[in-house]
Order: sequence, then C-alpha cells, then structure tokens
Amino acid sequence: MPAAEHDPHGADQRRPPLAVLKFGGSSVANAERIRAAAARIARERRAGAELVVVVSAMGDTTDELLALADALTGEAGAEPDPRELDMLLATGEHQSATLVSMALHAQGVRAISLTGAQAGITTDGRYGKARIANIEPRRVRTELDHGNVVIVAGFQGQSSAAADLAETTTLGRGGSDTTAVALAAALRADQCRIFTDVRGIFTADPRLEPEARQLIVIGYEEMLELAHQGAGVMQTRAVELAWVNDVEIEVLSSFEDAPGTRITEDPLVEQRNKVRGIAHDRNVAKVTLVAVPDRPGVARSVFQPLAEAAINVDMIVQNVGHGGTTDMSFTVPRVELARAKKVLAAVSEELGAQELTSDDSVAKVSIVGAGLHNAPGYAARMFGTLADAGVNIEMISTSEVRITCMIAEAELETAVRALHAAFELARPDPVDAAVVR
Repeated sequence: MPAAEHDPHGADQRRPPLAVLKFGGSSVANAERIRAAAARIARERRAGAELVVVVSAMGDTTDELLALADALTGEAGAEPDPRELDMLLATGEHQSATLVSMALHAQGVRAISLTGAQAGITTDGRYGKARIANIEPRRVRTELDHGNVVIVAGFQGQSSAAADLAETTTLGRGGSDTTAVALAAALRADQCRIFTDVRGIFTADPRLEPEARQLIVIGYEEMLELAHQGAGVMQTRAVELAWVNDVEIEVLSSFEDAPGTRITEDPLVEQRNKVRGIAHDRNVAKVTLVAVPDRPGVARSVFQPLAEAAINVDMIVQNVGHGGTTDMSFTVPRVELARAKKVLAAVSEELGAQELTSDDSVAKVSIVGAGLHNAPGYAARMFGTLADAGVNIEMISTSEVRITCMIAEAELETAVRALHAAFELARPDPVDAAVVR
C-alpha cells in the first residue's frame, strides 16, 4: 500500500508501517502466554509500527462454551438457539481482547480493545457461519491516530450497520483468521501475520509425519486446497479473502523467533515440485442412499434440503443404475452427520430409497500442487502408493490442484507417511534457494 495518506488538514504526511497481527487460542491460552504475546506486540510497537491485533478465544474456551450450551439444551432433545449461541460464543474473544489490552497497559503500551462490531465489521446476518459483508474501520483508524494499539475480538461482527437493528454473529471455526485478513485488506496494511502454535505451513502434519518440512512460500491456490482438505493452520475463507484482495500472509510461531511461511502469489510455482503438500481430514463421514430411483431430479431432491440446512457436501459418487435404481454416496463433515441424517430421513422415505446408511470411521487424504491436473502420472502414482501400503480407496475426487482419496481413518497415518515418502517431500525444493525473503 502507499506509505502516504491524505491529511485532513490539507497536507500529506507519511505514516509508519501498519501491521495486522493475529494470535490464535493457544497463543493466549493463559496469563503467561498473554504476557508473552503482549511483550511481542510491545516490541513491535516500540519499533514504530502501527498495530491492529486480532485475537481468538483463550485455549479451549469456545469448545467449553459449546459444551455448556449443549448441556443446558441437549437433555431436552433441543439445540441451542442460534442467536443466543452466537451471543455466548462471542464472549470468548471479548475476554481475550480485554486481557491482551490490560497486559499491554501493564507493559506501558497504550492499547484499547474493540468488539468486532466496534471495529466496524458487518456480516450477512447468518448465525454461526456469517460472512463478512463490509468493514468500515473508522473507529480503528481513529484509535491508531491516537497512538493506541487496537485489539480486536476476532470471529465476530454485527448483522447490520444500524445499531438498533444489529445482532451479534460469529464467523465459524477459524473465523479470527478471516477477521485479520479482512481488516488488513480494509486498512491496506503493510503486513498480515498469523501467530499460531506451529512455525508455518508444512508439507504434511508433523504429528503424523516426522519428516514433514516447513515451506518458505506457498501460493494462494495451493494453500486454499490444503486448508479445504483439512490442513488446520489456516481457515479456508481467510485464504480466499487474502487471494481476492492480494493480502500477503505470513504464518509463524508465537513461541519462537523463527521465519514462518508466506502465503502469496508464487512466481516460481511452475519450477517447483508438482506436489507441494499432503493434507488430511478426519472430520468427514460418508452417507449412502441405497437404491434410490434412477431418474432426473433425484439429485436435486437429495442435495437441496442439505443446502437449505447449510450442510456442506463434498465428494459425491453415483453408481451406474441397474433395474431403475442407483446408489448415491457422498461425504459431509462428521460434526454435521447427525443433522444430515435427520434431513435425509424424510428425503429417503419420500424417494422410496431402500436404505440410508452412514460411516463415520473414514478420512480423506490429498496430494496438493499447482498443475497436478495437467501432469500425467501423478494420480497413478498416488493410487499405486496407497495400494502398496495396503490402503484401500473408497472414493476419489480431483480438482486442478489436488487429488483426494477417502480411506478408512485407521489407515490415515500409514497413507500420509507413504505419500510423503513417495513424492519425496522431505527433500528441500531446489527452487527455494532462489526465493528472496
């Protein structure tokens, strides 16, 4: 972004660099970690940068609040009211923001905490999975002009810019990443850094593959697929937003001073190894409608009610019809399985399906890399590697930059390690030597 902005008194003045920093739940999990995060923020502020800091809820606060809500409503066979649930969950980030602000005050740094609404974030109004509709960061800019570090509660916004009509809404799991990227875009920040409990993006999950290697840089498209296929370091919508708005992100550790991974347009993508990483996802379940009528309109009858219930469907396989019927299998998030079965029970009966079955003991494993679709041999190599490792493939899905297989969850670690070795991902990419940091 340009370093100079318009001075309301009629003269242009040069501003210091502006950075948006985001600290995840593990980074603010307790008083000691909040003090450490505040110390890092204080160092950067004293070096002259203007700072907007986005925070997640402390540690497992969101899960604990969800469990409490479920305990109060589940015994009655009900689900928490969506509005009240969003009001409850938003308090986790409120706590973190105020505590980080207090920690900065204790270290002699001026700071102020803001809710998502106070920061000017408005959403489309959907509870639990709201999307950011607009950001009007006048309050944020004013506080920066007053010399404050601005601490924004992530994961949330309000449904309308009109205060008397506004409702608190949350952005879904990982929504604080989206808050940070959206603010960086709206403020035209010089930097957007995501602090988490890992050093950056790796070629595979180091907990499953000890030989996983940290990437120096990865393109938006590849990162989007890794995130979509289960790499939990970044939220999918945050990567989409960064790509659309040309916001470069650096993912790095809260707990050590080490270079992270930059997510940006990669000019050397054509020269790199085709496979850049292995992603896996345990949050998946398979649903099968057995012997549904094989006629036009059946797919719409199945998937439209799921869409109306905001249940995401991923891999879809429909068998060749025999005797006027066919089997239809697809995957949904495991956490949505109970709701999906409830929706599909009526659909199954209406269509006259023979049976509705489900399996929540499956997982997905993917290879990801730009240009995979146009590179012959990679699919065969993936399938052959899994076969040699004794891993059976149940379903297959592809895109321009990934190949995904659904397998038994019990075989996931075997699959990840076998694929990581087969595509030689532990070996440094020779192109990395040419990357200028």
